[in-house]
Amino acid sequence: MEITRRRLLTALAATGLLAVVPRGPAVAARAAEGRARLLANTADVFAGTAASNARPETAGRLAAIDKAARANLKAMDDAGDGELFAGLVLGADEANLNTAYRRLYEIALATRAPTPGATTGLYGDTAAQRRVIDGLEWLHERYYGDQSKGYYGNWFHWEIGLSQHISRTLVLLADEVRAHRPDLARTYVASMDAYLRNGADGDVDLDSRFHTGANLADITTNRVLQGALLGADGDARIRKALVDQLTVFVTIDPYHLSHGVTDGHYADGSFIQHASVAYTGSYGKGLLSRVVQTLKILQGTGFAHGEELVPTVFGWVRDGFAPVIFEGWMMEIVKGRAVARTDSGYTDAAVVVEAVVDLSSLAEGAAAAALKSYVKHLGATSPAPLDPARFVSPVSIVRHADIAADDSVVPADLNPGERSVAFNAMDRTVHRRPGYAFALARNSDRISKYEYMNGENLMPWFQGEGAHYLYLTGQDQTQAYGVDYYTTVSPYGLAGVTAPVERRRTVPEAYGKPYYDNPDHPLRFTSSSESQNTYVYFPRGTARHSGGAVLGAYGTAAMVQSSDVAHRDRKLLPDDFLVHRGASATKSWFLLDDEIVVLAAGVGDFEGGGSGGRAVTTTVDARVAAPGDRVTLTGARADGGAWTGPGTADLRWLRYANATRGASVGYVFLDVPPVRVSLDRVTRSRRIVRTANADTAVTRSVFGVTVDGAAGARPAHLAYALLPNATEEGLRRYGEGKGDRWDSRGSRGPLRVLANSTRLQAVAHSGLGLTGVNSFTAGRHETAGLRIDGPASVLVRGSGRRGGTTAVAVSDPTMGRDMVTVLLRGRRMRQVSADRGVRVSATPGGTRIEVATRHAYGRSFTVTLRG
Repeated sequence: MEITRRRLLTALAATGLLAVVPRGPAVAARAAEGRARLLANTADVFAGTAASNARPETAGRLAAIDKAARANLKAMDDAGDGELFAGLVLGADEANLNTAYRRLYEIALATRAPTPGATTGLYGDTAAQRRVIDGLEWLHERYYGDQSKGYYGNWFHWEIGLSQHISRTLVLLADEVRAHRPDLARTYVASMDAYLRNGADGDVDLDSRFHTGANLADITTNRVLQGALLGADGDARIRKALVDQLTVFVTIDPYHLSHGVTDGHYADGSFIQHASVAYTGSYGKGLLSRVVQTLKILQGTGFAHGEELVPTVFGWVRDGFAPVIFEGWMMEIVKGRAVARTDSGYTDAAVVVEAVVDLSSLAEGAAAAALKSYVKHLGATSPAPLDPARFVSPVSIVRHADIAADDSVVPADLNPGERSVAFNAMDRTVHRRPGYAFALARNSDRISKYEYMNGENLMPWFQGEGAHYLYLTGQDQTQAYGVDYYTTVSPYGLAGVTAPVERRRTVPEAYGKPYYDNPDHPLRFTSSSESQNTYVYFPRGTARHSGGAVLGAYGTAAMVQSSDVAHRDRKLLPDDFLVHRGASATKSWFLLDDEIVVLAAGVGDFEGGGSGGRAVTTTVDARVAAPGDRVTLTGARADGGAWTGPGTADLRWLRYANATRGASVGYVFLDVPPVRVSLDRVTRSRRIVRTANADTAVTRSVFGVTVDGAAGARPAHLAYALLPNATEEGLRRYGEGKGDRWDSRGSRGPLRVLANSTRLQAVAHSGLGLTGVNSFTAGRHETAGLRIDGPASVLVRGSGRRGGTTAVAVSDPTMGRDMVTVLLRGRRMRQVSADRGVRVSATPGGTRIEVATRHAYGRSFTVTLRG
């Protein structure tokens, strides 16, 4: 363990992070002042200050704090024998124990929240504080103190959730605890240490898969608070916890992992938790919130130079969060199992807004200004008004109000309005234009196909199988996506998905409980075992090819669809373990201005070279609307005749329009068989996607465009384009054009499909001067004057002028190649600029570009040529 510790300190020193935490013992008096400041800061963060709480903007938050506390005190008054709160049964359900501690915290919070002008508030109510302290002692004696009886159910409650409520409560009531139960804090700290069973000797274990990322930030922040409660004996604990927490600020290098941990932020803006889940919108926002709170708690204490960490956190917000928040909505592609919760994407983004508000107060200069402008931008673009009363901190509410009222702060996104982002480290792609955002979820042998856990996200099977989300500007996204999208759209018919025609059982249906239970099997399946994670909760795919390239504001993505690891390892698994075989497809997405072009080849049921005989469906798009919305479907047949839906037809183009919402999407069928267009009224309970959801019936008008593949059919190839905000006139003009040429502005021409096979997929757009290519197999690939060696993603864009420049972007979507070579045929060109690792040379017949992709992890390399 000491060797591991030395390696940690060496690694942090190499990044400059170790300097954040001062080394060596502090002067006793100064350390005491620091601990006192830490305790006071914590109370200010959660309860607010006299100044913040005197502001009218905090009235809603203070009212909510008071209401919760009074309800909890009433439940204590009504408690029967053996109860702390009426009706809350303890002893077998750790979630109920967590609720009990949360309720005590809520009472303590109300007693520390200054409420100016209130004559009946709980602020300073010693009697209420002592009831909380007595409640803490009561719970410890009966349900927490005996560790041999505890630690049932979910590990998270015992190592994080319970400790969070307990630590905060003890901090808020520190003075009264010392007076009323002077040994209580130490007693609880000892017990909290004992419950760190995935740690080492009652402390964090950085080699534990449970002590990573957001979980590590939670645990270490809890331990900082605990250290402050222990007086001088806790100083070393605080420093150790802060050093451990510093590891979450280190950018993950997948080729040189520290402690084998893949959880955290990557150089391309990706965030991963649970080893392989794209999780910016859930665990990622939790980590952001926690570290910003910790920076505020540490201000002026002398325990850390937190200001040195602010630039790193600013980078997270700019590169990781801003791209996946569209008009105040957190995108579904980065939420894991949380997509099935009833909280909306606006609620998720509000957590980020609070963190950004506080980060802006810690930042300086241009960074502070950019963060404030981003806060205003989100408020200006979100159709759902932000409710600051839901912020955790009254101080944050005041800061937000000050930003909103400051006329010198101009709303501005942290990202340009036109941007394509390849989050290749987490198999996600985001493409943004002023009128829309397109978000794509992929998977591979590195990244999970989906996440299911604890009865959440019950039908997740295809959420990472090329599922896409097309967000349109000015829309209320709760009417387009969120939990109701998953409730009413078939899990086999999510937008963008190719799926076998079959009926799958959920985990509770298959096993009678929220997990597969088989502890006696050699793989030891228990609720939180590694085997459970690997095969049940978040299984990965088995294909390596998943990635893409970015050139300026344009992008491409590619994926080879596969079955998951359970199907691959079925001979190792128990006989009663449920295994699914996936459908087959090789897919590319080309992300342009007005179009997202999708190519698919090898579509069917052909994994392993043979046919399983199943039919498959490919869903071009799926959208939902309120049942009363005026939805129309119009189009043109391949023979030029007009068409209205629903129905099945050989279509040239189709337009979905929701006149009530002012939303429309066009579909151009470049090379597809007849499509099935549906518009159905669907009513289902939100409980079908999450067992903890209320049994609330949701009705939606569900639109789908589907290509059906018959059982035993030959592999199919498809080519189509999605056109956000397309007009009927523009689509009609396309019908007057030729073949597969399309321009949504109404002119004929620029889009051409160059290749569409399982070896090579490519398109060209003459209006943009852009060619996009994805190659999937070894050997040479030739198209459009390009020769590509082996699997790669390539974008080429010329200026269109004689002697002008040509820009090229190259990436390795397999993450495993050392070198990618591209030959541009024709006149030899000279290098104008190039990323490091790119080599340009003249060769007979053209210009050779060699890209050193070793250890680039899917990053795009760009070069500009002239000639």
